[in-house]
Amino acid sequence: MSDGAKRCGLVDLQVNGYKGINFSGTDLTQDDFVLACRSVLEAGTTAFLPTIITSAAEVYEHNLPIMAAVLQSEEFRGRLLGIHVEGPFISAQDGARGAHNAEWTVKPDIAYLDKLIAWAEGKIKLLTISAELEGAQKLARHAASRGIAVSLGHQMATEDDLRNLVRAGAVSLTHLGNGVPGVLPRHENPIWAGLANDDLVAMIITDGHHLPASVLKTIIRAKGADRCVVVSDASSLAGLEAGTYNVMGEKVVLEEGGRLYDPETGYLAGSSSTMLECMNHLASLDLVSSNELIAMGFHNPLKLIGLGPEDIAQSGDICFDEEDRVFYIEK
Repeated sequence: MSDGAKRCGLVDLQVNGYKGINFSGTDLTQDDFVLACRSVLEAGTTAFLPTIITSAAEVYEHNLPIMAAVLQSEEFRGRLLGIHVEGPFISAQDGARGAHNAEWTVKPDIAYLDKLIAWAEGKIKLLTISAELEGAQKLARHAASRGIAVSLGHQMATEDDLRNLVRAGAVSLTHLGNGVPGVLPRHENPIWAGLANDDLVAMIITDGHHLPASVLKTIIRAKGADRCVVVSDASSLAGLEAGTYNVMGEKVVLEEGGRLYDPETGYLAGSSSTMLECMNHLASLDLVSSNELIAMGFHNPLKLIGLGPEDIAQSGDICFDEEDRVFYIEK
């Protein structure tokens, strides 16, 4: 480790897959899941939440037990911190649903959530729902009572919707600035509502494609660095070469620069970046101090899901060079 560098960790609350392995895929196997998780850790992430997006019930029933079994294994203790279930209780509206299949979205349903919790063997740590849906408050209260952090995203929520969900136990906003239509009303929209709410932590994708620097600067100024959490939102195509791919029956394009999108809609289809790459992009913008950077990538995400540094199996191989403002893996 060079002079002026400090050891740190990186915790990612939103990893959908890696190197061709999709955590929401119908053909997910335990061996593939283990391989992908090892690869994510080797790429510079200290600990993370494997994430499953809006899916058919049979996919949840098949995939969640696989994920739960692996995260309880000795190898991944303190590295896989739980499961992030993003959906299916989200908006079906185009734009708001992002890359999620509208056919599999469902209205808030406590009985269905209990099925998900059972399939995941109680290991769901984070649940993303839409605040404006009927029954969202009851669902949030139920999830919170089961020790699940509730985040709000893929929505068309108003300020009142967000306030109501905060009272019901919601704690954060999933990838603020994304998961919304490309064209929004000037003032009454979920981005402004999210920025104005002081109770909700902002999860942000800092890969250089999901949010321009000016928007990142605005979010961090409005929320404060202590209320921001960096996530990669890495898709199954993260770690792969540029090209055209088929993901869950949908054609997506991964450009040389890392932008991943649906060619039919033009909407982004997730991220191709790792947590290390997201942190280095944010560091390059010089928007926050070194200590704030480390908090946004380590302490803040842990706090959001009710954990602390003592809950992490520290690898000790992630360093931050304060002079060059670069995170790197010490070999």
